[in-house]
Amino acid sequence: MRKILFFIVFSIVLTSCSTVMLTGRKQILLVSNADVLSSSFQSYKQFIDSVPASTDKVNTLLVKKVGSKIAAAVEAYMKTNGMESDISNFAWEFNLVKDTTANAFCMPGGKVVVFEGILPITKNEVGLAVVLGHEIAHAVAKHANERLSQQMLVQYGASLTDALLANKPAATRSTIDMLYGLGSQYGVMLPYSRKQEYEADHLGLIFLAMAGYDPNEAVTFWQRMETASAGKSVPEFLSTHPSDVNRIEKIKEYLPEALQYYKKP
Repeated sequence: MRKILFFIVFSIVLTSCSTVMLTGRKQILLVSNADVLSSSFQSYKQFIDSVPASTDKVNTLLVKKVGSKIAAAVEAYMKTNGMESDISNFAWEFNLVKDTTANAFCMPGGKVVVFEGILPITKNEVGLAVVLGHEIAHAVAKHANERLSQQMLVQYGASLTDALLANKPAATRSTIDMLYGLGSQYGVMLPYSRKQEYEADHLGLIFLAMAGYDPNEAVTFWQRMETASAGKSVPEFLSTHPSDVNRIEKIKEYLPEALQYYKKP
């Protein structure tokens, strides 16, 4: 039984490797694009139907303008670098919704939502480009697919652990099960999500630079975000997002590469 479980997990991992564009990071994708997109579009429709659209026509048009520019730049890069097949996974939509939360997200397949509450922090078109570049990067890098795959592997690991402990006393199994749960949550799942956040920052800078926006503005935006979120953040090791301080330092490291793609309009 143990050998069978190990062989199944090993085989799945071996045959499901992919590479993130531009960063070159290896990732495991166990869920098909079709399954992810089907679920994503359904969830997106439920959200859009439940939250009122913004009545701010100027900023609604700005969200659509900036998002479309970045999406077009990303697709142009894909076309010139042999990734045409990936373009079919996207059906871009950009929406501004009436919600005071300082947030934005991009569903797999390119369904992007910006909350009005983040506009006082973005302040201008370039600040908005920083947010949209980051969110689009999550979709392009297939982070949702990867997170689902990571969760599946954790479940496989739990099954393998149970098999290995089959002959151990009940108290031993209970203790190790508890430690495995904590270890998988704080040792794997949350740090892995922070890795994705850094990667979205990295790719987002490049994407907005490709679209003609100055990536240097990302530092200013995240400094404003740090001020706005002062006293509200949780310790980084318990969070799926990096601290604003660490994020800003990483962005400064990514800037020289992003600037290579920047051409002033």
